[in-house]
Amino acid sequence: MAIASSIPLVFSVQRCKPELVAPTKPTPHEHKLLSDIDDQAALRFQVPFIQFYEYNPSMQGKDPAEVIREALANALVFYYPFAGRLREGPNGKLIVDCTGEGVMFIKVDADVTLEQFGNALHPPFPCFDELLYDVPDSERMLNCPLLLIQVTRLKCGSFIFAIRFNHVICDGIGLKQFMSTISEMARGATSCFISPIWERHLLDAGDPPRVIFYHHEYDEVEPTAISWPLDNLVQRSFFFGPVEVSTLRSLIPLHLCHCTTKFELLTACLWRCRTIALNLNPNEKVRMLCTGNLRSKFNPSLPLGYYGNVIVFPAAITTVRNLLHNPLGYTVELVKQAKASMTKEYAKSVAALMVLRAKQLNFTKIVGSFVVSDLTKIGFEDIDFGWGKVVFAGAAKAVGVISFFVSTKSTKGEVGTSVPICLPAPAMERFEKELDMLKGHLLGF
Repeated sequence: MAIASSIPLVFSVQRCKPELVAPTKPTPHEHKLLSDIDDQAALRFQVPFIQFYEYNPSMQGKDPAEVIREALANALVFYYPFAGRLREGPNGKLIVDCTGEGVMFIKVDADVTLEQFGNALHPPFPCFDELLYDVPDSERMLNCPLLLIQVTRLKCGSFIFAIRFNHVICDGIGLKQFMSTISEMARGATSCFISPIWERHLLDAGDPPRVIFYHHEYDEVEPTAISWPLDNLVQRSFFFGPVEVSTLRSLIPLHLCHCTTKFELLTACLWRCRTIALNLNPNEKVRMLCTGNLRSKFNPSLPLGYYGNVIVFPAAITTVRNLLHNPLGYTVELVKQAKASMTKEYAKSVAALMVLRAKQLNFTKIVGSFVVSDLTKIGFEDIDFGWGKVVFAGAAKAVGVISFFVSTKSTKGEVGTSVPICLPAPAMERFEKELDMLKGHLLGF
């Protein structure tokens, strides 16, 4: 489990004043309801993504910031809800007011080259605040732009595209669909290859709403449980290549080896090491929540182009004592069981729970919850604004208790998976030591 640590890097930027980019044509002014899956407290946060593009001689003379800005304005004609603002309706229901005001866009020039970021790009990125400027008051849920986009032009001709999106409006697949449309229009398209579909009612609870599963991810945790601290947090990224994955696989029973995915294996390992690092009470309950895309579970299928949240967070739950005193195979089994519960019926049950319990349930601030989301198969690396495919694409960092699996390369050029982890500083030290001990144990040290 090689630790990918950020390289020191200092650079200065010239930042244009943030502007609002509106659709190039008039769009409907209407109110659109979010689904009962979209509209939950656990999704009321912002997620930053980042993409690095190399200099392309064939695009000499073209400004990537202007090309993307124009394509964005054209794409918003079709994805006009993104140009609106969230309002709060009766009973706290979130509504998109399609005002056409636009999304926030920033152009930046940085006196740094792509090469200076290193040959193994991975989150967290040095000087990230310069690569995606946190415009004051832009993270509020209501009455704010739903997207913040920054294009940073590097002095070598390469550029960085960064975007922060409000999770209630879409999931990772929905975001990729929107970004693909921007890239298509940057390359000359005048319409969407896949037309966006709203129809959020398809993910609403039934009438009457019926909760038919236990949803431990939304358990009301007792006040004695440790809350997520607001300061002294540290970000690190951990790389798992073929050697690390193979080594970890040797720790689980033979009957699990051939039916356990890399995601399940790494999630089990990270959950266990993270729990050790947190020094929780042995009797405390801990949860692992894995994000699951349910698009393939619907029959009849959801309309092609649906870009709302089609995700659930089924939880594996156990005590600290059970997690730490059992072999890794025990943890793998818990992860597999949680993944197996992902069905259309499960999503409807979640929606019902949100309706019946006023959408206030939130697992993202509880230290004993570990949330993982696999972005390696969504296809962000294929997004091409005309300069070719990305050098790196994915989540820019962990967001509190939420970690994202992203595709990366090691300094040796090995293709693998990086997982950014966010922990209080003392816990991060213990986490790294635990991974080192595991590695040493496996190598027979």
